[in-house]
Amino acid sequence: MRGIDAVLFDYGGVLTGPVKHSISDWLAADAIEPESFSRTLRAWLSRNAEDGTPVHQLETGELSVADFESLLAAELRTTDGRALEPGGMLGRLFAGMQPDPAMFALAEELRATGLKVGLLSNSWGNTYPRARIDALLDPVVISGEVGLRKPQPAIYELAVDKLGVPAGRVLFIDDAEVNVLGARAVGLQALLHIDPRTTRAVLAELVPDLNSHPTGVSA
Repeated sequence: MRGIDAVLFDYGGVLTGPVKHSISDWLAADAIEPESFSRTLRAWLSRNAEDGTPVHQLETGELSVADFESLLAAELRTTDGRALEPGGMLGRLFAGMQPDPAMFALAEELRATGLKVGLLSNSWGNTYPRARIDALLDPVVISGEVGLRKPQPAIYELAVDKLGVPAGRVLFIDDAEVNVLGARAVGLQALLHIDPRTTRAVLAELVPDLNSHPTGVSA
């Protein structure tokens, strides 16, 4: 990796704890057969999925949350055979996804070094802590608000344009490999997020003023 002037963060799974933990808790609470969810997710979100799946339409704002929840509920099976209640399903799915203090601290420290820091996130209609995000990150590019989604080239280009920094001087951080590859395809540097400690260590190599082992911040 080369020197950078800006960092773009994904939200779910990067600035929050792992999304898979929230999903696991939701599957258990709603007595959903995990394979039925995995099968549906593969059909709607895998690299081989055709354009325009319900997930794609949800992320770009073409499909309402209520309509998506109804479609998703129809694909899922419960362990006890009962029917699923679609209303509020996505709220329950994301209920355990909480901001990660270590990653927000990292974003704050990066900004303090003089770097630009922004957000580039695919939304599933979930609620973002907008006051906190808007105060820290600029730009804030959310798929459902701009009608584009990762890994479409146009959404990366939009975020880079808003940053006002050459693509090659921007580091994009995401927990999904397909989105990392999409960023690299349009000239951004990109990092697959595994955990806060590893991500900070990589950034400390690129940003001389960043402390690789901060005190008082749990990774």
